[in-house]
Amino acid sequence: MTNTPSSVFTRLGIPPALSWGYLGLLIFMTGVGIEAGYLSPYLEDLGIPASSVAMVFTVYGVTGAVAAWFAGALSDLWGPRRVMWAGLAAFAVTHVFFLTVAIPSKAYPLLLLGYGLRGLAFPLFAYAFLVWIAAVAPQRRMGSAMGWFWSAFSAGLPTLGSLTASLLIPHIGELGTLWAALGVVVVGGLVPLLLIREPTGSGRLAPVGESPVTGLVGSLTILYRDPRVGAGATVRMLNTASQFGFLVMLPTWFVKEIGLSNAQWLRLLALMFATNIVTNLVFGMVGDKVGWRTTVAWFGGVGCTVSTLVLYYVPSAVGAQYALCVLVAVLYGATLSGYVPLSALMTDIAPTHKGQAMAALNLGAGASTFVGPLVVSLFLGPLGVGGVVWIFAGFHAVSALLTLTLRTTAPATVPVPNPVPAADSAVRLPQPLPADATGPVGAPAPKGL
Repeated sequence: MTNTPSSVFTRLGIPPALSWGYLGLLIFMTGVGIEAGYLSPYLEDLGIPASSVAMVFTVYGVTGAVAAWFAGALSDLWGPRRVMWAGLAAFAVTHVFFLTVAIPSKAYPLLLLGYGLRGLAFPLFAYAFLVWIAAVAPQRRMGSAMGWFWSAFSAGLPTLGSLTASLLIPHIGELGTLWAALGVVVVGGLVPLLLIREPTGSGRLAPVGESPVTGLVGSLTILYRDPRVGAGATVRMLNTASQFGFLVMLPTWFVKEIGLSNAQWLRLLALMFATNIVTNLVFGMVGDKVGWRTTVAWFGGVGCTVSTLVLYYVPSAVGAQYALCVLVAVLYGATLSGYVPLSALMTDIAPTHKGQAMAALNLGAGASTFVGPLVVSLFLGPLGVGGVVWIFAGFHAVSALLTLTLRTTAPATVPVPNPVPAADSAVRLPQPLPADATGPVGAPAPKGL
């Protein structure tokens, strides 16, 4: 007998009821990522200084952090589907403003305003879907479900997005390519919103009787009510701060200092995150087997500490040796995936407030989009590219140490008579873990920690 589509998705770790969401996220983030590899030098060509361009991306990150937090908090109150609709609409409106008003004006304040407003858009869509996954995916396969999310996310931003840009720019130019991105985003947004029929995401996720104000405030106070949630949000911020900082700093450095062509840089960026797509899945499954905390601390934190430095020092030493530049870029992309199980770990740190925990995690993810560019804006001038790289390497080292504190403290599992199995697409009640557990029920605790 051949497998049905649902059983195939289940084996892969994808909640079958949300399968269209993963495809839509891939297309949506491809549209968002089209600009990632060239917008920074494009704005510089308009006459904006490099440090000011970094500040444009910093403002974008600040609004993105706010939107990322709202994605989790509002998903608890409204349901993820409504929040995804809000994100899609926000992108369409703010992207048109950026292209028709801010860019033609070449006025720095309008560029700050236009791109800053656009930072509200994609986090609402993407991170609301992440909350939907956390509500629906079976706990024993949460790491794999999150791995597929981050694979789709990074496949679009910046992998397929950069590749698409490299193909379109020679034919329709930079501005025309930005207009094409709008169409891609709209298509990607409509796929899950029109095709997913799973009911959980259409309704409120917060506990019955909890007021909207309590839910919103709780998604912030959980950062200090449970210090492990605060630490997890900090790890998530440090996780991709280097990625977003590199997207501002490295395009100019690789092209003007190392000697790659713009097309070579865009392909290198695509290859970096093409690797990330595969390794996101790998580390999601590894986390389900050996422990989520172990995977994040060693493969993510320690791995990125090394790969961040290698990404700078190898090209500096060998110059435009393209194969070696690609090799170290691939290493960096792979080690970023070591952080994938963090999303699953957070659902067990606060099992009775998953929405609030995911809002905190989303806040950390959003914060990384402005912390990275802010570091570049503040330190690129006085310290140079090498100094900024050392700051990012330090971020990853700190994240490894913080991750080792993220132990769950749930009581041992109490047997329940006559349990009723739930369908794969249903919402799971949290399964308590032993006090030293760092992964799903049945996964071994990390050794030697």
